[in-house]
Amino acid sequence: MKQSSDLVLTDARKTAEAGKLILVGQPNIGKSMIFSILTGQYVVVSNYPGTTVEVMSGKAIELDHYVVDTPGIGSIIPRSEDEMVTIRTILSDERKTILQVGDAKNLRRTLMLTLPLLETGFPLVLDLNMADEAEKNGYVIDADNLSKSIGIPVVLTVATEKKGKKQLLEAARRPSRSRLKILYDPRIEEAVDGIIEQIPRNIPSRRFLALVLLAGNIGLGDELLGEASGEQRRAIREIITQTQARFGEPLSQVIMETRAATVDRLIKRHVTRHEEKRFSPGLLQTLEHLSTHPFWGFIILAIILFGLYEFVGVFAAGWVVDFFKDVLFEGFLLPPLVKILSALPGENVKNFFIGPYGQVTMGLTYALAIVFPIVTAFFISFSLLEDTGYLPRLAVMLNKTFSTMGLNGRAIIPIVLGLGCGTMATLVTRVLETRRERIIATLLLALGIPCSAQLGIILGMFSKIGTGPLMVFFAFIAAQMLLVGYLASKVLPGGTPFFIAELPPFRIPRIENVLTKTYFRVWWFIKEAMPYFLVAAALLFFADVTGFLDLIMDAFSPVVVGLFGLPKITTQAFILGFLRRDYGAAGLFDLFDHGIIDRLQAFVSMAVMTLFVPCVANVIVIFKERGAKIAFLLVTFVFSYAILAGAVLNTVLRTLGVRF
Repeated sequence: MKQSSDLVLTDARKTAEAGKLILVGQPNIGKSMIFSILTGQYVVVSNYPGTTVEVMSGKAIELDHYVVDTPGIGSIIPRSEDEMVTIRTILSDERKTILQVGDAKNLRRTLMLTLPLLETGFPLVLDLNMADEAEKNGYVIDADNLSKSIGIPVVLTVATEKKGKKQLLEAARRPSRSRLKILYDPRIEEAVDGIIEQIPRNIPSRRFLALVLLAGNIGLGDELLGEASGEQRRAIREIITQTQARFGEPLSQVIMETRAATVDRLIKRHVTRHEEKRFSPGLLQTLEHLSTHPFWGFIILAIILFGLYEFVGVFAAGWVVDFFKDVLFEGFLLPPLVKILSALPGENVKNFFIGPYGQVTMGLTYALAIVFPIVTAFFISFSLLEDTGYLPRLAVMLNKTFSTMGLNGRAIIPIVLGLGCGTMATLVTRVLETRRERIIATLLLALGIPCSAQLGIILGMFSKIGTGPLMVFFAFIAAQMLLVGYLASKVLPGGTPFFIAELPPFRIPRIENVLTKTYFRVWWFIKEAMPYFLVAAALLFFADVTGFLDLIMDAFSPVVVGLFGLPKITTQAFILGFLRRDYGAAGLFDLFDHGIIDRLQAFVSMAVMTLFVPCVANVIVIFKERGAKIAFLLVTFVFSYAILAGAVLNTVLRTLGVRF
């Protein structure tokens, strides 16, 4: 587990002076949107779980607080590393107010988290978000009287429209410590008192922690008990074991049933439902139902993929890239730049900027003329999918498929994020419950999930080759992932955790939100990826000048030429792929565009590049997250498997006489 000192905190050094407002809540309830409203800072706001994978914080605009956005938690019993981060943040000894963001239309689930948060003893505010959707479903919540019953401020908001912001700010200025105390079975209370005596006094919220330990597993104590001595830890384990022996059902169930009874009483007193307000099924409601259907769900997925192909592959990678490359760069920008830089003294100096591996003619041209338009189109499409609420449904639909690879539907979070950035997605594997799942997911991300730029280039190349070959290509990559995932699930010990997901309603995307996401993601790409393009061009230049490039090409020639059936020059693209796979893919795109490789060679080379070792940044993160031994084995396997799969693919296609 990562310690809280590893968390990414923005401007955290001033936090202790102003105090903290900790945002806590289940996934997919608008918590990150509330963070953006309070701080004016951007956090990726997505309509699926797992968006916030690190603790983000920023100074509130209208409050004397630093607002901290924690990873979403399903309950107070942490099941994954990101949920453990949230519990640690709650238990930190800094002065704080907890702002729970809950789902107004699912009040029971929300209050099941509220009750244990009350037991922390910290000042608390409850924000019931998505109040408009609750009203559409006929729910009327008496927030004022609910507030009196539980002893804390309760407000209703619609974060996407900034409704209720004034009331939320007022509540945050006057948080309360609830006097409501839930009385559990006397045997539970006895155990809580015994555990509290063993918890070090410098740990706050000892009653809350005692109940977490009772309701969770014994191993949680190793993560949450801080400086507790070995004797104290053994005493706590003994109390938990003895208490469990006094019940015929799990302690977690006993505790949950007590809380559920309290929640049911609160809902009965403060919530009414008007059935006549419920809408008859419309287009969105119909799509909600069909999107997880065993047959129609895959039809909808096929339509989405076709739309993605047409927009990113045909339009962006075709028309827009042609305009950027042929008209904007080669016709307008490059000629005057080449003319100016041609005046530089020395042939090597000039070639460094405008030669075959020049900073301008290769580095900037690849990044801005080829990759930039494709990435922008993909980010627009991805943001639209996020805002509709489709991605959680995709997780449910693919749960059975993922189970064959030792994963469950929750793995869709890092897998889908891998289509944006594999480095970020590797970090997000923390949301998975077991070490086994995290290793398998990391392997699959490194093996066959192309990042946004690479995927866009793939779609662009196949828009020139044909839709049929594109379908064969994705079927081939999917088959490799299924095969490797299945074998990994058999080699690594352990089982697949049970998967439960709450599906948000389908929503019409908000253009403002989509444009904001796209802007920040494109800006991230320019800042993070652009240096790699320039460095890669510089390395190729120096390798060419020193003759080292020819040595590398000769060394890899038996593989590239002999096994893959590619011209020797494609070795350059694979060298670029070591730095960034999207840069290598852009090199293959350029070779195909100039007729240096044919359709079959483009198919094979792009398949190998997709299965290739991930970029340097991702490899570094893999070593950081999985440890040196596991990371070395993963990277070595991916590199070897890419060569084997590429050789087999080339041999089979040529034997069958396939020419596309």
